[in-house]
Amino acid sequence: MKVGGGKYSARVFDTGTAEGWKSAVAFNARPHTPAAPIAGPVRVKLAFVFKRPKSHFRSNGVELRPEAPAKHTARPDADNLAKAVLDALTQLGGFWKDDSQVAVLAIYKDYGNQAGAFVEIKEAA
Repeated sequence: MKVGGGKYSARVFDTGTAEGWKSAVAFNARPHTPAAPIAGPVRVKLAFVFKRPKSHFRSNGVELRPEAPAKHTARPDADNLAKAVLDALTQLGGFWKDDSQVAVLAIYKDYGNQAGAFVEIKEAA
């Protein structure tokens, strides 16, 4: 997580349900809560990483099939993922007063070796 001028990183993992996901976000974000919430507009970058399904790989289990997608385009939807994270951080408190302060939001969905999410928060200029 990146808040204000400081830089923090936290990884949160999908537990399979929206409420479980929100709990995981709050649990992992709590140690990174800044001393004071951002008062003005906020910029948030969310990067969600999903493990590739076995069907994306050749029979050797290592090489990707040529038709395997480069980006994650399956469910869950990016907007639903973002809403869960923003709601969890709003409920936790400390980062901002309300997620309506988020003026800039970037959402990425990619494939990687380990499923999770990266959250970056800072004041918007």
